[in-house]
Amino acid sequence: MKDYKKAYRTIMDDHFPDDMVITFGDQTLIYRKRTWKIPDDGTGELIEKGLRYGENPGQEAALYELVKGNLLLGDCRFVEPGNGLVSAITEEDMLQSGKHPGKTNLTDADNALNVLKYLTKKPAVSIMKHNNPCGVAYGETLAAAYDRANMADRIAAFGGCAACNRPIDKTTAELMSHNYLEVVVAPDYEEGTLEILKKRKNLRIIKIGRMEGLERYRTLRYLDFKSLIDGGIVVQQSPLNAITAPEDFKPAVAFHQGTEYRIARPPTDAEYEDMLFGWCVEQGVTSNSVLYVKDGVTVGIGTGEQDRVGVAEIAVFKAYTKYADSLCFRQHGIPYKQLEQEIESGQREHSHKEEIDQQVKDERGGIKGAIMISDAFFPFRDGVDVGIKEEVTGIVHPGGSDRDFESIEACNEAEPQVTMVFTGQRAFKH
Repeated sequence: MKDYKKAYRTIMDDHFPDDMVITFGDQTLIYRKRTWKIPDDGTGELIEKGLRYGENPGQEAALYELVKGNLLLGDCRFVEPGNGLVSAITEEDMLQSGKHPGKTNLTDADNALNVLKYLTKKPAVSIMKHNNPCGVAYGETLAAAYDRANMADRIAAFGGCAACNRPIDKTTAELMSHNYLEVVVAPDYEEGTLEILKKRKNLRIIKIGRMEGLERYRTLRYLDFKSLIDGGIVVQQSPLNAITAPEDFKPAVAFHQGTEYRIARPPTDAEYEDMLFGWCVEQGVTSNSVLYVKDGVTVGIGTGEQDRVGVAEIAVFKAYTKYADSLCFRQHGIPYKQLEQEIESGQREHSHKEEIDQQVKDERGGIKGAIMISDAFFPFRDGVDVGIKEEVTGIVHPGGSDRDFESIEACNEAEPQVTMVFTGQRAFKH
């Protein structure tokens, strides 16, 4: 039988040049390819190579860091050399390389930082999978933030990338050691933590020193390239999150046929906190997306769907299933699916499942009391109705739909009333 696993251990040939030069009119940007000398996981021989492969084995790829050139287009000054985060990782920063990283390892780390740059006021963790957050959380301690983010979607976190905005301590490292992670990223690692994390020999443990100043990357714009199948390229500015404080939200107001429709109940301070948190997480989620957040942690994340009501419903389904798994794991130490199997085989009482299912139903998968976040406006009230049915207390979306008045009506008619704010900006991420 062919060894299919070998494909994932193979280091691709690298035919990309050491330097890349991009000219914008009379301005020039110079990039240098990033390579690392890392022992081969099979022979132990030092191999100098950049990315192991691209999104899949069989795709050559390269990572380039901007080393020269300050691009100015219009009134936008783009990020300058000397500000590298993921693109500036050296051998010394790879406290344990595991093996040469692939493209997905580093793009997951990059998008995790894209979320965490807005979540700097207290310990926070973003766990990424397939370039989407599967669990993001604040915590009074880093360990609490990691535990909350992990339990938000323990299933998807398997094999993911966990990024922390504070130095990792022993308690957090112990929690991480119980999971299978591909990558761990942090600004530093306290004494004794590396010995714990290195028990998993293939775990990539990466230190990114500039994370201490991560907040300043909120306003640094970069060039975003999208290559087309015909060889063409779309170039755009990176987006900026305009919502950094409660006062940046706009009251939900709409006009229809000469009548003003205004949201009846303003958000509470606690709701504003979750609105800010959720909109920050939304910056790293693939569109179309809807997510639910509560008390500084994601509850359900729906990503990359074609219709908004559908993704709202998918996020509900994920919230229910992940909440059931979390309850089961905390109570019985096994996944919910394993519990079902053991009940079916007669190893456990059916009452164990019934108790969990009832709690999930009563708490609506953790959505009850949550904030619903949408990266674009709701074209119809059916999307809003999905959240209201699950007893969300507030809704955030850009506004601007012809039927905003219907969504406002839905919130005002709810019992108890649901609050709603507009962001005035869309957060698509394709």
